[in-house]
Order: sequence, then C-alpha cells, then structure tokens
Amino acid sequence: MKGYGMVDGWPVVTGHEQEIAQAMKVKGPFYAPVTGVRAPDVEAAFAMALHMHQPMVPEGRPDGGDMRNAGLISYLDYMMKHQNIHDNHNAPVFEWCYRRMGHFIPELVDAGKSPRIMLDYSGDLLWGLALMGKGDVLDDLRRITNDPRYWPFVEWLGTFWSHPVAPSTPASDLRLHVRAWQEHFASIFGLEALSRVRGFSLPEMALPNNPDQGYEVVKALGEYGYQWVMVQEHTVENLDGSGIKNPHVPHLLVARNSTGEEARIIALIKTQGSDTKLVGQLQPFYQAKSLSGRQELGGVKIPPCVFQIGDGENGGVMMNEFPPKYKSVFNNEIQGSGVTALNGTEYLELLAQLGCSEDKFIPIQPVWQHRVWAKVGNNPSPEAVARAIEQCKKEDWRFHMDLDGGNWTQNLSWTKGYERELTEIENVSALFHEKFKTPQPASDQYRRALIHLMLCETSCFRYWGQGIFTDYAREIVRRTRAILEED
Repeated sequence: MKGYGMVDGWPVVTGHEQEIAQAMKVKGPFYAPVTGVRAPDVEAAFAMALHMHQPMVPEGRPDGGDMRNAGLISYLDYMMKHQNIHDNHNAPVFEWCYRRMGHFIPELVDAGKSPRIMLDYSGDLLWGLALMGKGDVLDDLRRITNDPRYWPFVEWLGTFWSHPVAPSTPASDLRLHVRAWQEHFASIFGLEALSRVRGFSLPEMALPNNPDQGYEVVKALGEYGYQWVMVQEHTVENLDGSGIKNPHVPHLLVARNSTGEEARIIALIKTQGSDTKLVGQLQPFYQAKSLSGRQELGGVKIPPCVFQIGDGENGGVMMNEFPPKYKSVFNNEIQGSGVTALNGTEYLELLAQLGCSEDKFIPIQPVWQHRVWAKVGNNPSPEAVARAIEQCKKEDWRFHMDLDGGNWTQNLSWTKGYERELTEIENVSALFHEKFKTPQPASDQYRRALIHLMLCETSCFRYWGQGIFTDYAREIVRRTRAILEED
C-alpha cells in the first residue's frame, strides 16, 4: 500500500479491508501523550480544520463538448490547462493551498512553536493530485503526517471519498465512501497514520435528519472506527427540540431510526458564521479568548473549545490573509493569551484525563426530529414516522427533512432542480448493488464500477447549478452503467 494511492492509474479504494479494520481498532490516546499539553493547564481552547476538495471530471473541451471518450482529470488540472476561463487563473494558488500546511507546520514547530491544524481532503482531490503528477504536493503532506516531529500537531479527518451530500446519497453507498477514503488514505500515508484518524468531516456539513438515513450514517461511522464527527450548530437540536445552548463543549449525537434502534457518536459542534473568513482570520482563537474560563459538564470542570472548519483554498481571505494570520497567532499572539490550540481528538483525550468522557456529554439529535418523535410516541414504525413527517410539513413550511437534511446553509437545496440526476444516480446505484451483492475487491470490474459510482455522487455536480456540471454527472453515470453491463 505504498506510493501515491494509485494502481494502473486508478485510486486504491478497496482490497485491504482486514488491514484497514485492524488499523482502526488501535486504541488511543494518540496525541495528548506526545504534544506535551496537560489538561489542568488548559482554560480555553480552539480547533480549526481546513476542508479541501476538487472533483474529477471528463476532460472534454473547455465549452463542455463531447465528453464520451474523454479521460477523467481533476478539475484542478482542467483549471490549470484553461487559466483564461472564468477565475481559473487561481489554479496555481489552489495548488499552493493544498500543499502549504506541509511548509507552515515544520516552519513553526522548528521555531519552537506549537501550532495545530486539522485536515480534510476528499479522495477525489488526493487522486487528482497524483494523476496530475503532483507527487511533490503529496510528499509535503506526507512529511507532516508521518514525521514524528510534526504529526502530533496535525490531525487528519476522515470523510466520504468523493464528497457526496449525505442526506441525498443512498446509505449503502455512503458506507462505500467511508471505507474507500480509509483505503485511499492508507495507500498514500500508511496504516499507522490511518490509525490516528478518529474524527469525521461531513461534506458540506450535511447531516441527514431523516431518522433512517441519519441512523445509517452514525452507525456506519462507529462501525468503521470513528470516535467523533463535526456538526454544524443549526443542524442539531437538544432532545427536547430546543437549540444548542453551549456549542463549546462536547455533545453526544443520538440517531434513532424508524424502528427505534439507536446509534451514537460524539459530536463536536462547529459554530455558525462565514466559515472561510472565520478560519482565514483565525477568529476561533479570538473567540476562545472571550470565553470565561472552565465550564461544568456532568459535574466536571472542563475547558471550552471553539471549533471551526472552512474551505482551505477558496476566496481571497483564505488565499491571502490566512498564511500571515496563522503564523502571527502561533508565533506571537497565543503566548500568554490563556488560550491553547488543540485538535479534536487531542481535546477529547484531555477531557478524559479530567474524568469527563462521553457518558457526561449532552445528548442531541438531528434538527426537527423532536417534532417527529413527539407525534410518533413510544411505538415507532416506518409508517408512523412517515405519517409524522408529512404532518409536520403541513403544519410548518420551514420543516424540512428527507433529501435536503441540514447543511452549512439553509439557503441552498441539494435536490430541487436535480431530480433527474438524483433519479439516474439512484438507479445506477441500485444496479451496482444488484450486480455486486457482496464486495468483490479482487474484481477489476467491481473496482472500476465502484470508483465511477462514487464519482458521480460528488456534491459539485449539484452545487454549481444546471449546466456543465450536471452534464458531468450524467456522463459519469453513463460510464458507471456501461461498466456494470460488461459481460
């Protein structure tokens, strides 16, 4: 499982299930014993993550043209080749953004500083970089992932392989995405590095609030070894339906399906706001400075922690303002501020030292579910839940569930206007699972079909509206179907 995550030009996404499962069974703590931070010394903290993604697309012509025989390339590669179109001139800056933490972390650590960052890279992006011949970018990331001088300050977050929107992606496919990302990450950075990946980042912060879909996602994350998930503040609620009162302490996400089964996972809450600007200007640090000391949780005094995630490359703030601000905070401002920089798993490890574990965390659930369970009562069933959802929709036009769920913004639908594409993806997904009732890692057909199925589910094919991106989706669906129909 060495190299840049490819075999014959295709990404490694299957074939090492037993090794992956063993790596994810390794017990922590991972970070707290080596970072030197002592729980009694932390009064307030902040943690930030950078999200990175570029879809894979059929190359075709710059105007879209005939894509049927075009090879798959990273959209970053497409931008590099067509820098005269739109804002594609930013492509070289994007590439620098993907590698630059591999430079910033060593620079700060070698200067005696104690920086922190969490990284969330989609499988699409990792494969695309390798396919472009950007092994040097991956080498820079490898340095801070594997070198014992640097990896304690960097935490990778798992994600769905090709960045699908969880509420409107078949749950059976989401499981494939979870494991594919683990396989791909391990093929680039190694099994030991994978064993430390215990937090999960939901693409577009999209948390399913349909009871059955939410349950399947939370259950899958637990089964595949994840300890916690980052959620957006307004996508969750307390069990009584009220809003989150203290987002700066850990919560316990409880997902209940329509038959009453429950799955649970620790939730670290990302506060609302303009994500990229907040991260780019290091606002979580300044917010942490304003918090008034330790807070009680389950009878234990713990330090609050401000969590935030933003795109690592998009926008002028992230491109231009983040580097000097990040270095300024860790070189100068954090010393003597009363604030400690941590990563997610490290924060939970420190709380465990204080005697605060998940049995003390505040239980929450996906937004709007209180209304549903209040109507369903103590005898849940798929029929009762479906009736309750319909009643809630009639009573309140704001009520939303099913395919849109909750995400980083409530001003964007991931389903309206994309019904045709969603139907085609659902149909080809059903064909995939009919043909491959059990995974067949040794089958080349299975591997190629799996890769194409995941590729057509990326959020980018809906985020940018109708046009070339939906054309990309349809073409990749066509290719997936063609592979499945091979003899």
